[in-house]
Amino acid sequence: MGPILLSRQSEELHKSIIAYLSANNLQKTAAVLREELSLGEDIFDAAAAKVYETLLEKKWTSIVRLQKKACSSADSLLYLPHLPTTLTAFLNLGSFQIMDLESRNAALRSELDNITPISHSARNQDPTSWLPRPLPRHSLQSHRDTINCVAFHPIFSSVASGSDDYSIKIWDWELGELERTIKGHTRAVLDVDYGGPRGGVLLASSSSDLTIKLWDPADEYKNIRTLLGHDHSVSAIRFIPSRAAGAPGSGNLLVSASRDKSLKIWDVTTGYCVKTLQGHSSWVRDVCPSVDGRFLLSTGDDMTARLWDISVSNPLNTLTVVGHEHFIECCELAPPTSYQHLASLAGLKKPPPASSTAEFMATGSRDRNIKIWDAHGSCLRTLIGHDNWVRALAFHPGGKYLLSASDDKTLRCWDLSQEGKCVKVLTDVHERFITCLRWAPGNHKDAYALPGLAVDGRNGESLETAKGKKDEINPPPGQIRCVIATGGVDRTLRIFAN
Repeated sequence: MGPILLSRQSEELHKSIIAYLSANNLQKTAAVLREELSLGEDIFDAAAAKVYETLLEKKWTSIVRLQKKACSSADSLLYLPHLPTTLTAFLNLGSFQIMDLESRNAALRSELDNITPISHSARNQDPTSWLPRPLPRHSLQSHRDTINCVAFHPIFSSVASGSDDYSIKIWDWELGELERTIKGHTRAVLDVDYGGPRGGVLLASSSSDLTIKLWDPADEYKNIRTLLGHDHSVSAIRFIPSRAAGAPGSGNLLVSASRDKSLKIWDVTTGYCVKTLQGHSSWVRDVCPSVDGRFLLSTGDDMTARLWDISVSNPLNTLTVVGHEHFIECCELAPPTSYQHLASLAGLKKPPPASSTAEFMATGSRDRNIKIWDAHGSCLRTLIGHDNWVRALAFHPGGKYLLSASDDKTLRCWDLSQEGKCVKVLTDVHERFITCLRWAPGNHKDAYALPGLAVDGRNGESLETAKGKKDEINPPPGQIRCVIATGGVDRTLRIFAN
């Protein structure tokens, strides 16, 4: 029997197996395989292996998902009355024939792409400069009320959305299909986020029912814990990245913001609240952790944004900025990749080090403005353009752009290298108000763009160790997934992807 895979495909498979074994601490097995395949460190080094680290897991879950769908379709057809015997026999062949057809279809699509200049140029576009196009890849509908929040799985092609209809829905953003509906909250779901300990990704959700719930994606999204402690609606939640100074480094911390004017930090393994942060004088609407887990940025109805140092035993409110003229809806800490562009706005001759993870921040308000601040509390720029409340912000992982979503139904792209100039406007992104915006995390397990999993450098170094290294400030394009999700009052989840 001849080989099924082409030589190039075999090489990709071998590298994926080695990367998987290495990532799971099976170094001896990986070394033996390297020796037999003549893939030494000089040919396939640790940095190159990072690119292949999650490939096997992704392929495996995709195949399992496709098998389930194929079997489900076949089973449904088999129950149809008077189904011809020949068709029944064909369906009984199982899902592998269907998978073979899917594989052939993919090969044909790939061949078509290779002869289409437009597709070729799009495929080779630099991810660091990618911006969403007007037409979404998918417009997903199933919720019965406003979608308030959205979050991407850090590894797989799943995206979660939470709604005023009390439910959470899990979608496959690549296929544009609904995977499951999660019920458990008794009032509106206000926020969702993926994260948690390494090797054990969880989904967290917060609600107007005063609770935070933890769900296990590996166990069919079973509700494994409910966190109680807030006295009013829980507006926002985020997993705190691991390796914060003084933190256990296991990615088991979660922060929540509430209408009860407080922030709480939770240990998701025990369900206990370990810290309560007081300082805001009104509803806290949003919170954002730094990529190393040392800092939190929070904001809300008191029209302030507050920076907290949570690396110390008694967290400190180290900075409070004031400048907006209405409630502040959203906030984001700028990633280190943006420092080279924001430094000029701050009048700095060179960017701050990547190890300093709370140098710049952005806030969006009901006063229709976006403000960019530095770590000293100075407003560096006010971005004017939206005609209604600014509801969500997202920094481009490449660092050059800031994206914003608004009740004016537009998605705006601001170029930080051009002093915050608005370079792209997507109009009528939704039929009604846009409520949320999220950029998919990077596609490496240990990229700093993966909230809640790890924040070390791409070679396993901490940010402090990697201080000053160019690759820490400019991550390789492979770490960026060009996928954005928005949700709105029109009950629709839209996926924009390259």
